[in-house]
Amino acid sequence: MKKNALKKSSFVEGTLIATLAIVFTKILGMVYVIPFYAIVGVQGSALYSYAYIIYNIFLDISSAGLPIAISKIINEYNTLNMMDAKLRAYRIGKRIMLYIAVSIFIILMVFAPQIARALLGDLKGGNTVSDVSFAIRCVSFAILVVPFLSVEKGYLQGHKIIKVSSISQILEQVIRIAIILGGSYLVIKVFNKSVTLAVGVAVLGAFFGGIVAYLYVRHSVNKNKGVLGLDKEYKKDEVTNKAILKKIFSYAIPFIIINIVSSLYNFIDMTLLLRTIKYLKFSTQDVEFITSAVATWAPKINMIVTSIAMGMSTSFIPTMVSAYTMKKWDEVNNKFNQAIQILLLVSIPMTIGLSLLSSEVWAMFYEPSINGSYILALNVFTGLAINIYMISSSALQGLNKFKIVYLSTITGFVTNAILDVPLMLLYSKIGIPPFLGAVTSSIIGYTLSIIIIFIALHKECNLRYKNTFKVLLKLIVPITFMILFVLIGMHFIPVNLNSKLSCVIYVCLNAIIGGTVYLVITYKMGIFNYVLGDSYVNKFKKKIFRR
Repeated sequence: MKKNALKKSSFVEGTLIATLAIVFTKILGMVYVIPFYAIVGVQGSALYSYAYIIYNIFLDISSAGLPIAISKIINEYNTLNMMDAKLRAYRIGKRIMLYIAVSIFIILMVFAPQIARALLGDLKGGNTVSDVSFAIRCVSFAILVVPFLSVEKGYLQGHKIIKVSSISQILEQVIRIAIILGGSYLVIKVFNKSVTLAVGVAVLGAFFGGIVAYLYVRHSVNKNKGVLGLDKEYKKDEVTNKAILKKIFSYAIPFIIINIVSSLYNFIDMTLLLRTIKYLKFSTQDVEFITSAVATWAPKINMIVTSIAMGMSTSFIPTMVSAYTMKKWDEVNNKFNQAIQILLLVSIPMTIGLSLLSSEVWAMFYEPSINGSYILALNVFTGLAINIYMISSSALQGLNKFKIVYLSTITGFVTNAILDVPLMLLYSKIGIPPFLGAVTSSIIGYTLSIIIIFIALHKECNLRYKNTFKVLLKLIVPITFMILFVLIGMHFIPVNLNSKLSCVIYVCLNAIIGGTVYLVITYKMGIFNYVLGDSYVNKFKKKIFRR
């Protein structure tokens, strides 16, 4: 009998596959900015940032909620053995996506100048409305492809098939980066054309990467129709198309709101930063650098932290839905706490390490900058907050607690928007770089959302966090030793911020020192076994140490 190419993944295995794939793509997404920033410069990187801020908002509108909703519905109907309803949900989802994607593409094409004016305000001397409009129109082509790719991946993830989605992410990123670097280099260095045109070509990379990834996923789906239940028609279930449509939107809207709000955090920070630090008499070049650093370039480096939650949620949501559908409340509690514990285990040391090495990391990716290093040192803690927020809000949605999703998300966002300008002005008064006020307000906003979610999950679903707090307290020991050893390493290892090679060596050596200390102490304290389970740790050890 022919072995099926597609295989379901367990929770931990699916989490690791998805997380590793996302971390790998995010590392690529981090590394490419080094040559790209050198090719297009500060003004070009700011233009790229403007285009992607707008693209992410409209991409969230068109596709953020639907794929996860499809994944959730597919898993739910699969668990209940409602095969006809499952297939109809998949087809209805694709039809909805077609209407939304085309509509948003037209909106971006037609209203790009108005969006650019709203973003730039009265800023003069840098990128123009025409430049930003051109970049927005170029990136909008990706809206015609990426949402459909997301639906296909959602269908696979609903069957707990993670590997194909993960490979498609890597393909998409590789092609996108090849277009970004190759296209911008040819436009500027070979054909001597404008930076604006180079950025336009670069943002088209999302379109071409999406096409290649979509073709790969479709090929995998077509090749395995039997495994996915697409090779035959089933007896019609009692569920109507109207009921399916209602379920899709009820599941999708919270995800859309959450993702739009996450993108709006950056958009609000960018627009308020533009106006506030201009009011504080920063130069136009500094204004564009700081706003793009806060909205795009620091988060690019920070991706390696935030990617952990993205990978985990891919496997976490279907698992949570299965447990909730079968009313296995102990499993719901255990899976949620395990997800948070894995998150803390991995992301806390990475966050602190990046913050300690922020000056050298920034110089390694871009160029030496005091402002850039300040932004990165604080922005990584935004990434940590986003990680916890993503997993906890995913749990709410898996449990259909949508009102709390709205409340927590909107409360956090409004808090961020209200605090942005006052904190920037306060920081300016007391001698702290004012732009850090925008970063601080984001951290406060996400933290408030997390607190609301945790309280609600405890009250309404009786989720308990005692074991997670134990893990957090235990992690203080390895993290303290990690910080101590990294500080010693930073003192004795020489570095030249003007040499990227020197920065790479410095960062790698300190990361190895800190990472080794953290891993050894964490393992010796039994934290890995406690969080991942003895069987999985032993299985992993056998794979590592086998001859």
